[in-house]
Amino acid sequence: MRIHIATDHAGLELSHFLIEELTKDGHHVFDHGPTTYDALDDYPGFCINAALAVIADKNAGVEAFGIVLGGSGNGEQMAANKVEGIRAALVWNESTAKLAREHNNANVVAVGARQHTQDEVLSLIKIFIAEPFSNDERHVRRINKIGIFETSGEVQL
Repeated sequence: MRIHIATDHAGLELSHFLIEELTKDGHHVFDHGPTTYDALDDYPGFCINAALAVIADKNAGVEAFGIVLGGSGNGEQMAANKVEGIRAALVWNESTAKLAREHNNANVVAVGARQHTQDEVLSLIKIFIAEPFSNDERHVRRINKIGIFETSGEVQL
């Protein structure tokens, strides 16, 4: 599977660890930056580029996920979610990692690098990747309503 990863300075070391570990697992990991530590870097461009790559892969028929990292993961999730078609979920335990995929068909996972150990983050990401979307009608319906708003501005109740 293709995985697109981006971070800010707080997650740089973690991103390098994840790239190495996920590559060992056979994934093709693409680093969208940053490549060097800069305490004043701005994460939105990195995270948006990773999210755009996930959508480009989807449109090309290639299965892909994104990973965005930061101190808390909140801003990175918000940036990724600005890309049409992205459903980025902030995860912090096994349940949120599974439900992000099972119920929301999330295609980007956001994690706070300052909130967990490297091994905890790797475990959360592996859970996220392994969990299939349920395809339950109620979840499909809800995701479609989000997509309708995203593309048309129309709110479906």
